[in-house]
Amino acid sequence: MDIAALSTAMSQASVAQAASLQVMSMAKDMAQQQGQQMAEMLKSASAPHPNLGRSFDISV
Repeated sequence: MDIAALSTAMSQASVAQAASLQVMSMAKDMAQQQGQQMAEMLKSASAPHPNLGRSFDISV
């Protein structure tokens, strides 16, 4: 293998690694944003009726 081919292969591997890291960074940012949106949605959800779930009937 000559030096030019080796240099080209190493350059392509470097570009592929950089692209992969960028895609992972974008995915991480998107997941973080979705998590924040879900937390906001849960905070803004109306509370259930205060008497629901306090007692239950059991028959054997």
